[in-house]
Amino acid sequence: MTTTPEAQAAEPHVADRHDLISVQGARENNLRDVSVEIPKRRLTVFTGVSGSGKSSLVFSTIAAESQRMINETYSAFLQGFMPTMARPDVDRLDGLTTAIIVNQERMGANPRSTVGTATDANALLRILFSRLGQPHVGSPQAFSFNVASASGAGAVTFERGGQTVKERREFTVTGGMCPRCEGLGRVTDIDRSELYDENLSLSQNPFTIPGYSTDGWFGRIFAGSGFFDVDKPIKDYSAAEMDALLHKPPTKIKVEGINLTYEGLIPKLQKSMLSKDREAMQPHIRAFVDRAVTFTPCPDCGGTRLNEAARSSRIGDLSIADACALQISDLAAWVRDLQEPSVAPLLSTLTEILDSFVEIGLGYLSLERSAGSLSGGESQRTKMIRHLGSALTDVTYVFDEPTIGLHPHDIQRMNDLLLRLRDKGNTVLVVEHKPETIAVADRVVDLGPGAGSAGGTVCFEGTVEGLRRSGTLTGRHLDDRARLKDAVRTPTGALEIRGARQNNLRDVDVDIPLGVLTVVTGVAGSGKSSLIHGNLAKREGVVVVDQTAIKGSRRSNPATYTGLLEPVRKAFAKANGVKPALFSPNSEGACPTCNGAGVVYTELGVMETVATPCEECGGKRFQASVLEYRLGGRDISEVLAMAVSEAAEFFAAGEARTPAAAEILRRMADVGLHYLTLGQPLTTLSGGERQRLKLATQMAGKGTVYVLDEPTTGLHLADVEQLLALLDRLVDAGRSVVVIEHHQAVMAHADWVVDLGPGAGHDGGLVVFQGPPSALVADRSTLTGQHLAAYVGA
Repeated sequence: MTTTPEAQAAEPHVADRHDLISVQGARENNLRDVSVEIPKRRLTVFTGVSGSGKSSLVFSTIAAESQRMINETYSAFLQGFMPTMARPDVDRLDGLTTAIIVNQERMGANPRSTVGTATDANALLRILFSRLGQPHVGSPQAFSFNVASASGAGAVTFERGGQTVKERREFTVTGGMCPRCEGLGRVTDIDRSELYDENLSLSQNPFTIPGYSTDGWFGRIFAGSGFFDVDKPIKDYSAAEMDALLHKPPTKIKVEGINLTYEGLIPKLQKSMLSKDREAMQPHIRAFVDRAVTFTPCPDCGGTRLNEAARSSRIGDLSIADACALQISDLAAWVRDLQEPSVAPLLSTLTEILDSFVEIGLGYLSLERSAGSLSGGESQRTKMIRHLGSALTDVTYVFDEPTIGLHPHDIQRMNDLLLRLRDKGNTVLVVEHKPETIAVADRVVDLGPGAGSAGGTVCFEGTVEGLRRSGTLTGRHLDDRARLKDAVRTPTGALEIRGARQNNLRDVDVDIPLGVLTVVTGVAGSGKSSLIHGNLAKREGVVVVDQTAIKGSRRSNPATYTGLLEPVRKAFAKANGVKPALFSPNSEGACPTCNGAGVVYTELGVMETVATPCEECGGKRFQASVLEYRLGGRDISEVLAMAVSEAAEFFAAGEARTPAAAEILRRMADVGLHYLTLGQPLTTLSGGERQRLKLATQMAGKGTVYVLDEPTTGLHLADVEQLLALLDRLVDAGRSVVVIEHHQAVMAHADWVVDLGPGAGHDGGLVVFQGPPSALVADRSTLTGQHLAAYVGA
């Protein structure tokens, strides 16, 4: 570890050990007995190449132990409903405070969740309209699309005069939910031909819905319901039979002496599939829904989710539905103009929240925007809104690359918010690669020197200036600046986009050149993704590589996802004269005790479920007999424990030479994933790692146009140059590459830039520049041009 005398002298004064978070002997994942002291109430940035151990130290050790200890303060009963949290592999942790993790995970699959409900903004608006709205329609819940109106009667038990009294009382609930769409804002029209083959009978398994089959109990319920002749083709059903098949509400039936519930296909689909957010669906379910279901705005509420009463109440010219549909920057101005002393504190708090959205670069959103539709960066910044107005102090806030998705113009505003959290007396820990954010740190902890097994140590602790002089990989690259190309490629054609009007796009016409590297840029919310994903994604030959989650379980890993395990299994089988299935932990070779999971889960009733390494296989996942078979002196578990770089050498030559495996590993190394282990669970990968893994897989395909969405996400400064070389190789091989990106190094390296803006939301949606990057710098008329000019020193 390197700490210069100048860095030590510049350290904030530490009064005593209570002003430090002390980590001693951390060994989580690839950490190698890391010990570090982090000053409280300061902004500390953790740097290092991807896979160096930053997240293992910050999230898997410090934040995880803080949350685990808080969970232990709850009763055993409550702990039984909480996720299992094992103690991190660390000798000692001192000085922890409550940790709040603000990460890039999307905000859930609940279709009822919006930007407004995910923060306090909607709740405050409902109170505002219940106080000032005319005509007056009721309490705040009368403006909630998640509360239905209802009336009835029920028994109420209470105490009167020392005696328990039970009375029957009538009740009325006045909610704002639209009764037709039940507060979802949309209704569905289902294509029956996508649900079944009408020429077949129930006995012939006619259903084409994923997971629906008349084999097993599903078929017994239909056959035993008595509603159908199971041997009659569906096309010959009477009106009553068709109604029972499609629409019958849950009905108790008895089949083979067992009480069961029959339900028609459409209400069953509504509950099992259509109630979920589309982005959270598994790919095959999403494909079916896209095929079979048409979503249209509810004709009764116009997509606002609210009933007529809630929509009728207004403040000035706006209903609450109108307010939620406004761009947040416009809503903030409207709230600021309201002058009503009776709700002055409410208006002040609401204004603060809305202004925070604008400050954080999300002023282009609306409160009605579905939370599930936000990107990872937008989700993280929306979560920040919850904490900016918090009265809590001495909290540890943990951020995972908060600058993701931000234009250089917005990064300074993000830095200001991080410093505001610190200045309220909180400890702020940030995992980050952007030099603009590293520059504002009070303290930097640099991990490395490399990734995976080559990382896991603290290379430097100190100030930013000390990091520059430290000689570490991060220090050497901190001031790297790409230069503009001397010459750009000549396009071989163009993909035409005409009259694009998705989201905020304003009838955009633009040609995306072929045979070159095109970078599409602009501030967050300017319309970049709408333009490219909305108009190129489904064209023939276009391959979209984004950061969305990869389908798979904790058993899935890079070897299974890329198809690498197939040639590896065959190589092991050929070398040992046995079946390939033996070398899969999900097949015949699996350890019988843990079923190939490598860990055994023990249920302890209301206590936490405990995961322990399998004693039978020692966490290796395979039967002992399988581990006796070797290839190149290694067993299959040792191969899956290899990093990509090590495995690439292993399969390139000698006894283990397997060209098909070596080629897949070469592509993985090309996209900067050389440090990943082959058996690492996919659930542990970051968004940037997922995108690069997808790219490695797609590079072997027949795509002619590659669309990448912020491929620099999660990349260290030193790795950006490798990414640019990869993009060049793709273009030089005859492919066209379109990159949506904010990183100035990628912009400078482009052959052609399409810049959207001039602002975000309704202030964006136009192409404000198109041409080579040198012309963008010379022009300087756009925000992107100004920042790129400053970056290249022009």
